Amino acid sequence: MAQTDQKLALVTGASRGLGAALAEALAPQYHIVAVARTVGGLEELDDRIKAKGGAATLAPMDITDKNAMATLCRGIHDRWGKVDMWLHSAIHAAPLTPTSMLEGKDFDKSVAVNLTATATLITYVAPLLGDQGQAVFFHDDRAGQKFFGSYGATKEAQLALARSWQAETVKTGPKVHILQTPPLATALRARFFPGEDRAPLSAPHSAAATLLSELDLG
Repeated sequence: MAQTDQKLALVTGASRGLGAALAEALAPQYHIVAVARTVGGLEELDDRIKAKGGAATLAPMDITDKNAMATLCRGIHDRWGKVDMWLHSAIHAAPLTPTSMLEGKDFDKSVAVNLTATATLITYVAPLLGDQGQAVFFHDDRAGQKFFGSYGATKEAQLALARSWQAETVKTGPKVHILQTPPLATALRARFFPGEDRAPLSAPHSAAATLLSELDLG
């Protein structure tokens, strides 16, 4: 197992929006392992990180693929031996619809991405974080709002997992954070609120800087 003094940040959902902004903000202080399905978005992120003098390892993978995630985490273990920080921003945003008209495939995908994959990743990443690492999740209060059945239910379930892990690791580590994000000018929000005035919304890069200020970056 290779060991390195360089700090490592694993960012799931790194190709766009808040995830990409967080990855870029952490470089070059951290080597970034950027996970997302969108190859083009990851390559653009890589270019921006390199322009800052940083380095990234791109992992174009679907987080619902357990074998791919196991291979990724084993590769991280063999190369770096650890993860200092895991930021989990990957999310599936199902189309808004009345709860009585939920599409089974949309709900199933929401469960797979937002809940099941998160549970799997926690089991895979926790050993890499050890007792000194940090895991970061992002709160969203859509649960219980009309038309947000698939997204709201599965996002809240994801956070319930994070809260349990947070409570269990208070004395032992790793440190688990659940951060509140401001309304963001992202493609995700535009899908939920088409035609919304985006002027009052926070840019992902400014939000990333604020959120990271709440963490111990060492």
